[in-house]
Amino acid sequence: MIILDGGTGRHLESLGAPFNQPEWSALALMQKPEFVLKAHNDFIEAGADIITTNSYAVVPFHIGAQRFQKNGPDLLQKSGKLALEAKKGASKNVRIAASIPPMFGSYLPERFNPDLAPKMLAVFKDNLLPFCDLVLAETMASLEEVKAFIRFFCDSEKPIWVSITLEDDTYERRSPHLRSGEALEKILEYIEDKKPEAILFNCSQPEVMEPAILLAKKLTTVRFIGVYANAFPPQQSGLDNANKEISRLRVNLTPIRYREFATRWMNAGATVIGGCCGIGPDHIKALYELKMHFKSQKRSL
Repeated sequence: MIILDGGTGRHLESLGAPFNQPEWSALALMQKPEFVLKAHNDFIEAGADIITTNSYAVVPFHIGAQRFQKNGPDLLQKSGKLALEAKKGASKNVRIAASIPPMFGSYLPERFNPDLAPKMLAVFKDNLLPFCDLVLAETMASLEEVKAFIRFFCDSEKPIWVSITLEDDTYERRSPHLRSGEALEKILEYIEDKKPEAILFNCSQPEVMEPAILLAKKLTTVRFIGVYANAFPPQQSGLDNANKEISRLRVNLTPIRYREFATRWMNAGATVIGGCCGIGPDHIKALYELKMHFKSQKRSL
């Protein structure tokens, strides 16, 4: 099992870093970058094999169009350099994933603009990828978003990982759906044709992940299938709350409970597991312990 890090934004908040809306995790990057380095180190110490750059909120949706145009390149380079500093200081081999967020806001697939997206994605490609080992599209909520990402980064000569966000009521349906309402099968058919290295599912409740893993295992031949769930209560798509309030977290999603979900995900076929919003170093440590447990079991056979 490969272990991803957890949710950088909410861990920054727990550390006392500058953290507020609308800037979210970008605020620490702008004002107190030492907290970002601390967050990376915490996840590495907890057991993460891959850390993601703190670039998720470096988009006009969070920092504003003018600030993105003026400061976006510098902020993305800073996020890459901080991740690289953490990697170089680690006592083990750690890889860096370039976090490529939804360009027009999380859970808002209807706002995706295919004409404006390439120019924004170019800023990430030019300024973030030089510091990273793989390219990770996060919280993709529609087929159109996925297509745009793969088209733009397919020539980057770095492994491409695509992560999908699912409707939180998916477990009440017969099959998983994206937040756009599109059936997951449609995305998986496209993924299988384009052959990224990994397909993951993120920023949705842990309860909805297992059916998606099973479907990906059935319909694709990608190298890795992964999960990094969030600790939010069910989130509705199409509601522009991301810049208005800081969502509360579930109190019942303890590290032990998250480890229980992870065990089910591994049994379903997941080989990459981490955490999204609200999943902190303690949760990642629980995943590391699970990984060591499975290793010891294999050695004893």
